[in-house]
Amino acid sequence: MHIEPGVVDGAKLALSYATAALSFGLIGKMASDTLRKDANVTSLAGRSLATTALVFSFFEILPHHAVGVSEVHLILGSTLFLIFGAGAASIGLALGLLIQGLFFAPFDLPQYGMNVTTLIVPLFALSKLAERLIPEKTAYVDVGYRQALVLSTTYQGGIVAWVGFWALYGHGFEAANLTSIATFGIAYMSVITVEPLIDLAVLAAAKAWRRGTDNALFTMRLHRPAT
Repeated sequence: MHIEPGVVDGAKLALSYATAALSFGLIGKMASDTLRKDANVTSLAGRSLATTALVFSFFEILPHHAVGVSEVHLILGSTLFLIFGAGAASIGLALGLLIQGLFFAPFDLPQYGMNVTTLIVPLFALSKLAERLIPEKTAYVDVGYRQALVLSTTYQGGIVAWVGFWALYGHGFEAANLTSIATFGIAYMSVITVEPLIDLAVLAAAKAWRRGTDNALFTMRLHRPAT
C-alpha cells in the first residue's frame, strides 16, 4: 500500500499534509476513546509499543511485492484492532510506518502523509463498523468468520480506495494509470482470502491462552463484552 515516489509530487503534496493532519486527529480520537473506555495511559503505552513492533515487522519481515501502482503488504489491520483495540492499533500503524521510513526507507518519507492516511482512515471506519457489527455482549474472541470477513474487507477495501485516489490525483485517468490501479486493487484484495482466517486463528489462540491474554496489554473487549 506504499505510495511510490513520484506518484504525487510538487505542489500536490500539500493535500497529503492536510489528510495526514486529519489522520492524526483520528488517531487522537481513537486513543482518547481507548483511555476513556478501555485503558489507562500505561496500558495504552504498552499496547502501542507492541503494535508498533508488530507493524514494523509486518512491513520489513512479511513478504511484500510491488504490483501495479503500489505494493501488496499483509498489514493485518483488523487483527491489530481485535487484539489491541483501535487506539493502540492506530498509534502502532503510524509509528511503525514512520520508523520504517526513518531507518530503512528514507525515500518513502515524502509520501508519509499519504501512506499514514491510507492506513488510518480505513482503520477508523473499521472501528465504527465494529461497533455495529459485533454485539456489545460478544467478546472479540467469539467473533465469527462472517464478522471477521466484513472487518477485513472494510479495511483492505479502504486501503485500495485511498491508493487509487492518490494515483488518480497524481497521474489522472490515463489508460496505463488505470490499468496499474486495477492490477494493484485485484492483487491487494486477495489479502481478504487470508486475513479473516488469521484473525480467527489469533483470536482462538487468545481464547485458549486466556491466562496470558486477559490483561491490560490487550483490549478488554478481547475477553469481555462491552460495558
